Amino acid sequence: MSIAERAARIKTAAALALSVAWAGASACAGSLELTPSDAPAVLARHVLHEENPATPGPHRVQTLYYGSGTDKNRPEYRDSVSIQTEAVDASKLVSLGESADSRNEYWGFPPDSFPLNGRVWYPDAPGPHPLVLVVHGNHNMKDFSDPGYDWLGELLASRGYIVASIDMNFINGGIRGENDGRGWLLLKHLQAWKGFAEDPDGPFHGKVEMGAVALIGHSRGGEAVGHAAAFNRLERYPDDASLEFDFGFAIKGVVAIAPVDGQYLPANQRVPLDDVSYLVFHGSHDGDVTSFHGLRQFNRVRFTGEGDGDQFKSAVYVYRANHGQWNTVWGAHDNGPRSPRILDLRGLLPPEDQREFGRVFVSAFLDVVLKGNDRYRPLFRDHRVAGDWLPKTMYTTRFVDESFQPLADFEEDIDVTTGSADGVRLHGEHFGTWREGRLELRSSNRANTSSSQLNQAVWLGWNNRWEGTGDDGGSSNGAGSDSPPPAVFTISLPSGLAERMGAAGPGTTLELHVGGLDDEPKPRERPDAEDEGPGRRSGGTDAPDRSDDSDGEKPPLDFAVEVVDGDGDSARARIGAYGALRRPLKTRVLRRRDLEDDRFANLWELILQHFSIPLSDFTADNPSFDPGTLRSVRFVFDGTDAGTVVVDDVGLSRMHPGFLSARLPLT
Repeated sequence: MSIAERAARIKTAAALALSVAWAGASACAGSLELTPSDAPAVLARHVLHEENPATPGPHRVQTLYYGSGTDKNRPEYRDSVSIQTEAVDASKLVSLGESADSRNEYWGFPPDSFPLNGRVWYPDAPGPHPLVLVVHGNHNMKDFSDPGYDWLGELLASRGYIVASIDMNFINGGIRGENDGRGWLLLKHLQAWKGFAEDPDGPFHGKVEMGAVALIGHSRGGEAVGHAAAFNRLERYPDDASLEFDFGFAIKGVVAIAPVDGQYLPANQRVPLDDVSYLVFHGSHDGDVTSFHGLRQFNRVRFTGEGDGDQFKSAVYVYRANHGQWNTVWGAHDNGPRSPRILDLRGLLPPEDQREFGRVFVSAFLDVVLKGNDRYRPLFRDHRVAGDWLPKTMYTTRFVDESFQPLADFEEDIDVTTGSADGVRLHGEHFGTWREGRLELRSSNRANTSSSQLNQAVWLGWNNRWEGTGDDGGSSNGAGSDSPPPAVFTISLPSGLAERMGAAGPGTTLELHVGGLDDEPKPRERPDAEDEGPGRRSGGTDAPDRSDDSDGEKPPLDFAVEVVDGDGDSARARIGAYGALRRPLKTRVLRRRDLEDDRFANLWELILQHFSIPLSDFTADNPSFDPGTLRSVRFVFDGTDAGTVVVDDVGLSRMHPGFLSARLPLT
């Protein structure tokens, strides 16, 4: 498909999809239900004035295969290989169980003789070029998955990358616990590539930049790329120390597409991932990995200070994307051929739209991480800068970089009054709900009670109405002296902490992740003149009014962020000026409502949105405010009468020079 044809197709498909979303929002029970799209308003606010990273680059693309040269079922890896590779022994990592005989007969080799097969797209240019390995996940082993990433291979090769889609179909199908094997096989492919680059008679001699490597994985492959990055630093295999590792490749970036998580648990714990830039994205209407498991790996990525100062992690939730359309072989049928009988496929993004998102984000990520081109860095902290590059659906983005210093990430203890940094105190007033807890995944239910994001946050629920007023005829904010004071959550800093964190420096930002809920605590009880106990004065109740999805549209959530310095000078900004604080995005993936309600705890996934407020914006509001002596950050819930938000990762960051130099209009 030509560039012009692709652009025309995407434009038409996006218009049709947007009309489906709006029509479905008012559909009756039993029909398609989607959250109305706010994409035209949200995506129009900021535009990054750069070339679309999904635009094909200047290089002519060449292709070849490498492999065993003896493959029984894959003629491309038997008859068409340009480079013949040696088999590797994966028997300590992959067990075929009871299916060993039938699988070995079909493939013609057991785990101690696994081939290293790959299809390669590369630029017709001298190089050296960064190296990108792509690996598929689990699928019917006879419906080969590795050809399904040609949409990435063609684009990236034209833009100056060598891309290899790795064949691991021989460990697909009915086996389990093999994701460590997938990760190890990726590293064995990197060893082969080191040999390709050094072979003076080979097609890649001098063309491969082994100092700039990225791994991309889909589904089980999305977990495996994290394992590969972890094994890359180890000396021995965690489950059998007799297997020695000797890798140490320059893996700079990891991309996980709709990954699973926790299939492989060495030493009964999830695999850590340190000092590597990380991108994960997931579709709301994924009918296979039905919750955003990649958030767990996102939360485990740590920056220890051993990196180059440029590392970051970003997570993107793509409304109406599914699991299989990231691979052209898999398509829309996330549950196999019977999917149309099980899954509601009507609301899905068109496949080209979904993959266009992947082109934009993956290409931009690799340019930043492997080429040091910071012009696309703003995309990962705020998807809105992509403007017209992205399909017109809705996105939720999380972002953390190496410079982040937490004030309150709610992980440290069970005391709701203490923050993460020494001396930081937390205080709430007039809340109906104030508690810390674990963020759950959508799939958490009676049968899967351990399904969580493995991350802690704080729930803040408020109702700024007196009991007996508000919706039934009364008023609240700004409606006279009878209005109750707004709920306020305060993060207090000890003297000197802000200065030590560099708050006075240029480009310092206040960071936080926030998600909105439909829950509303009950209106506050009026103080009783004869009994003004602290429970009554604090207002409200901890029991939320959980509205169902038939209550109609509620107003958007908003609140003020107020900062106070050591002299008592204060300044304000509104969270809504920095992005959409959405309520949950409604998601139904199954055709039968009763099965959906039984299987899932919620009709939505709780994904927190990243917000970044430059401290210079506060000094613009009040020039007397001194960021270097910051003493408190206050969230003042005066923008919506009632609501609940979940807040996490409140802290300070230094804005990367790539953000400061980006041509981004502040409109």
